[in-house]
Amino acid sequence: MKLHVATALLGLAIGTTASPLVHAAQWHATVGAQSHDMGRQAMAFLPNEIWIHAGDSITWTFDVDEIHTVTFLIAGEVRPPFPVGCPPGPPPGITPDGSSFDGTHCVNTGPLVKGHTYTVNFPSTGNFKLVCLVHGDMTGTVHVLDPSLPLPHNQAFYDEQAADAGRDLLADVDHGSDHDDGDRTQNSSDHKQASGHGVIAGIGEVSATAGGHRTLSVMRFMHDKSVIHVGDTVEWNNADPITPHTITFGPEPTDLIHPSGSVPFATDADGALHASISSLSDNVHSGFIVAEPQERTGLAQAPLGHTRFRVTFTHAGTYPYKCALHDNLGMMGQVVVKP
Repeated sequence: MKLHVATALLGLAIGTTASPLVHAAQWHATVGAQSHDMGRQAMAFLPNEIWIHAGDSITWTFDVDEIHTVTFLIAGEVRPPFPVGCPPGPPPGITPDGSSFDGTHCVNTGPLVKGHTYTVNFPSTGNFKLVCLVHGDMTGTVHVLDPSLPLPHNQAFYDEQAADAGRDLLADVDHGSDHDDGDRTQNSSDHKQASGHGVIAGIGEVSATAGGHRTLSVMRFMHDKSVIHVGDTVEWNNADPITPHTITFGPEPTDLIHPSGSVPFATDADGALHASISSLSDNVHSGFIVAEPQERTGLAQAPLGHTRFRVTFTHAGTYPYKCALHDNLGMMGQVVVKP
């Protein structure tokens, strides 16, 4: 997807001051961080809490190959489903670079990736929540103060905080990938499969600061090469708390959200979708495999998520598959079926 975003003017942020005559400042922040192989993605605004003066602007630089949005919704506004846009209108629901937000109307970049920037102006005082409409637990806060009030931090502080937070998220040793140093067995052992052959389709962890939530997501299949025999079943499940994945054999469908393909699906007794592949030309797409949303007091209980997917292989061969959402990040695997 190509979206033109005008290059933001660079400026130095003005530090702590009590003068009401301070000139409007332009602040800078980053969206996301990633490992060199793109397998680890920090789903975070860096930093995720900023204090500025009314009249100032913030420019966010998108620094990863995973899509994100910079979005300010009206307080209490219903969060739209993917594909994302400002409600109540239909997608794309994108507002121009340089839009202003004062809490009365939505501002939204639409999905952007590495290399883009987006600037938001803040003409009025207030405390505003920043969200990514693609990732549910990626939030932040912008505190807009009257120009007569001092600011607690300068741009250098935020730059250092952003670098530290991104590095700490990506270095989380609890979650590795098949391509990391020795973490594969440790990570897989915590997720037992109902079938005899299991693949973890992504893992993740949510953390929080006073300013909002952020997530480390590992965009890899754990045990990405399965070696089985004819008649065996492979099971995939998603151990990431917020990020959806797919298991896709063959071409990517137009509708990535729902299951599809050239072979029929069954539903097992425990609710898992189950397909049977008999040819290398069979197309099978799981749809989104994703955990149920976090429970919140005062809201209806969320239904169980579609987190598990199974395929039985009836003929020998090597069957490549991918996550249709994250294959650009290297999330691919294969099943080798022996006679």
